[in-house]
Amino acid sequence: MWTSDLCSSLCISRLTNGGKGPILDTVARTWQYVYVHISDAATKNLDAAKLREVARACACANLRRAARAVTQLFDEALAPSGLRVTQFTLLVTSRLMGESTINELAERMAMDRTTLSRNLKPLVRSGLLEVRPGEDGRTRLVRITPAGEHALEEAYPLWQQAQQETVGVLGEERHEALLGDVSRMVSLAARGTREARSGAA
Repeated sequence: MWTSDLCSSLCISRLTNGGKGPILDTVARTWQYVYVHISDAATKNLDAAKLREVARACACANLRRAARAVTQLFDEALAPSGLRVTQFTLLVTSRLMGESTINELAERMAMDRTTLSRNLKPLVRSGLLEVRPGEDGRTRLVRITPAGEHALEEAYPLWQQAQQETVGVLGEERHEALLGDVSRMVSLAARGTREARSGAA
């Protein structure tokens, strides 16, 4: 599965590159495969083999595992800028969208409103984003500030270094395939959410 390939590739990259790639050191030091052993006595109504298959092949668990590893990598790279990768991508998205409602921003970033609001707060406190009431008084509009633009300019070279190292580990072809796979998974999840909302209505 590509998530396991990605995580293991990030971990061994500095070995295959003669010790180079300092940004990958944190992942290389901390990442390990975790083998889940489930005793037959604890499974009761579920066969142990089925649970082991969940532990090995669950799409959600594998995607989250890869996301944690890559997030750690990019957070380490962006640390000198004072931004986390979630904050960096939020600033990028806001800059590209222009002034937008919180709902529009949440949809673009595939986040729920609660998670987005939590991520917005430190950026608003730092003056990198601005949130103001919409004309109808019910919506809230988000836009990047000049300070946010400056923060993006400072953080971009750090992001670019981590991006180049990651793509270098995977190779251009596998990276592009990964982007396509992720896009399909996001579309699948978004469709499921819309269908659930329609059913509830």
